[in-house]
Amino acid sequence: MPNGTIVADTRLKRGIGPVGAVATNVLNMVGVGPFITIPLALAAMGGPQAMVGWILGAALCLCDGMVWAELGSAMPGSGGSYQYLLHSFGANGLGLPMSFLFLWQSLLTGPLSIASGAVGFSQYATFLFPGMSHWHQILLAVVVCFVSTALLYRSIDSIETMTIVITVAVVAAFCWVIVSGILHFHPAMAFNFPAGAFHLTRGFWMGLGAATLIAVYDYGGYNNVCLVGGEIKQPQKNIPRAIIASICLVAVLYLLMNISILGSLDWRTGQHSHAIVADFMQIIYGRWAGVIISILVLIASFGSVFANLLGYSRIPYAAAGDGRFFPVFARLHPVGRFPTISLIFMGALASVACLFSLEQLISVLIVVQAAFQFAAQCIAVMLLRHTKKFAYPYHMPLYPLPAVIALLGWIFIVASSGTWHIVIGLTLALAGLIAYFLKAIVGREWPFERA
Repeated sequence: MPNGTIVADTRLKRGIGPVGAVATNVLNMVGVGPFITIPLALAAMGGPQAMVGWILGAALCLCDGMVWAELGSAMPGSGGSYQYLLHSFGANGLGLPMSFLFLWQSLLTGPLSIASGAVGFSQYATFLFPGMSHWHQILLAVVVCFVSTALLYRSIDSIETMTIVITVAVVAAFCWVIVSGILHFHPAMAFNFPAGAFHLTRGFWMGLGAATLIAVYDYGGYNNVCLVGGEIKQPQKNIPRAIIASICLVAVLYLLMNISILGSLDWRTGQHSHAIVADFMQIIYGRWAGVIISILVLIASFGSVFANLLGYSRIPYAAAGDGRFFPVFARLHPVGRFPTISLIFMGALASVACLFSLEQLISVLIVVQAAFQFAAQCIAVMLLRHTKKFAYPYHMPLYPLPAVIALLGWIFIVASSGTWHIVIGLTLALAGLIAYFLKAIVGREWPFERA
């Protein structure tokens, strides 16, 4: 569609305003991640120098957020990357397998992302109920997925109110932890680096890659507003604002919380904690504080499951609406005007993914997304700028530097990840290509069109 923006799906109801758009992102970003992955980052780098990974993660996500903001303002419909890759690489050519690959991998990454919040929820619940067995935790995670699906089975108007309320509770938990840390801060403890902490060895770079991967997972979710773009009011303005505002807000909260905890809890103890924020608050105030903060963390983790499921359930719907996925996924509720089959499908797959550990879910999720979605979008935004196919209400500053930095960052994360994670990603991509070409042969699509 030359010299204009893509036509949005008018069947969806635009019921999310600017505050709701930011809340949708923040709620997705601030799940259980930062409350439970701090020990993983400390262990990856062997000390408080793990903060470098958090800072790099924030910089990478801000650059990548500018890519999402530009694409989201130009194509403000639901589906996110599905639309961006399709139209950037050519809706009648390479964009077809590219968008299909995104849809294909989203059937894995969507449930993995949703399940990671649910598994984190059940893992943090052990602070309150230490007698929970492994299978009890899995069952609780599955229940969280079912409850989230049930709550999302309604009009988008009531969902906006719910996300704002949960987001306020999440931000309150952060503020309590940060203020407590400031009041009990010990610089010698926060900057107690082990010998050789910054020696630029192979181990340092591998550890930095692992810590950055964890940080990126915790910052992840700033793109959620793009997945529900068809339900955002004034999307050309509110999508970019929500992305940039949510990244900046969450980055400040994360960094302050990390440094606050490291200044009050020895990192050697913290790297072995399964509920580090609760342990931190319990040390300062006693058991009651640990219990209250655990409840707030559980609210945050439930909110991330809720927001993730909201966003990912719109991807198969958007593809089906374009005739490139099974038509049943395009079905909308006759009254609430929200995707029904797509929502139930994603909720069910997420429940199955709860069988995996949090570490496995995070690693596979980020590597697959980085290799086959985020990196591709950095190229996509440059292709669109070159072809000038769309109007751009938002222009990233210092173009193309943010897109190039984001691309190099994603390559670094993939290269420094474990070999088996890369193998899983490549296997998934190969299976997706085979599925696409079989579909293309049967349907006479590119590159097997009828003469």
